Amino acid sequence: MKRLLFLLALALPVMANAQMSNDDVHKYDHTNQSQYRNEIAIPGFDGYHTLKCDFHIHTSFSDGSVWPSVRVQEAWQEGLDAIAMTDHLEYRPHSNIVKAGHNESFNIAKEEADRYGFILIKGTEITRGKPLGHLNAIFIKDADKLDVDDPLKAIDIALEQGGYIIWNHPGWPDNKSTMYPVHEELLRQGKISAYELYNCMESYPLTFDWYKEYGIAPMANTDIHGPVAIDYADRERWVRPMTLVFATERSEEAIREALDARRALAFFHGTLVGDAEYLTKLISASLKVRNLGNGRMEVTNISDITYTMDQGDALYIFPAGKTAMVPVLSGELKVRNCLYGNGKNLMYSFE
Repeated sequence: MKRLLFLLALALPVMANAQMSNDDVHKYDHTNQSQYRNEIAIPGFDGYHTLKCDFHIHTSFSDGSVWPSVRVQEAWQEGLDAIAMTDHLEYRPHSNIVKAGHNESFNIAKEEADRYGFILIKGTEITRGKPLGHLNAIFIKDADKLDVDDPLKAIDIALEQGGYIIWNHPGWPDNKSTMYPVHEELLRQGKISAYELYNCMESYPLTFDWYKEYGIAPMANTDIHGPVAIDYADRERWVRPMTLVFATERSEEAIREALDARRALAFFHGTLVGDAEYLTKLISASLKVRNLGNGRMEVTNISDITYTMDQGDALYIFPAGKTAMVPVLSGELKVRNCLYGNGKNLMYSFE
């Protein structure tokens, strides 16, 4: 009897791993990773939800190599909350094969987004050389109407549609993050609302103060063209760039409200950049402290962001999802991976 029970116990995992369709076919649907989502734990604060967003995405309808619906599947699986579809207006190298208007990549992806309950924002990229460079127009209604000769007119059309303008990769392609007169004028007129200080695998440190100087939101976006799993394959070391948006709820309207209020941080490769107030509140929401007595305390990091701090010669690391036992920390500590400007590290106190 014991031997029979032992054999049954061995058989159970095998039976559980295969769903029998009929006598000829056994299905192993649980091995299909597309049905599993990697949740990114980043807490909110002050009643806000922290939404993980990517506002710069390309598909095969411009110069990307991925079908629009796949972009939604990737983003859902990666743990994001929202993406903006921003195929180029002017640059469409596959147009001899993919024949469609500028709205079609969004329309295709929207069907998939609705199936997933995922937030997809309509957008497009205005693609010109410097000095203007590239700008994304998101929250638009009709991308076809932006396809005009004058890029400044395209910006105005986007704004008339209720759009929101992002200045993309200001340091590309000449490795100089130059603020040209055209940008100064667009900023003066309130037409540029955000900019990328992280794009793909690049950062533009000289721009890290622009969110304060010009009153625009800081962003980190992938500008992804190929499959996400290829560019950001090592998930232990690389986190795809994302813009953290502190929204009242999980909806497109709440994301827009938060961006208009500039409640956002740029996040890439373990580093956060943006307003010191939001950095401080995010750290406080992430790190939970328990005083142990005898001059020791526990710091539990409930987020997926590792925080590294120092005080004098002492280094303190609070790993994602772990608890660290450290001396009771008083006074300010420099947070190495939180910046509120170029070379400006956040100072944080546990008191």
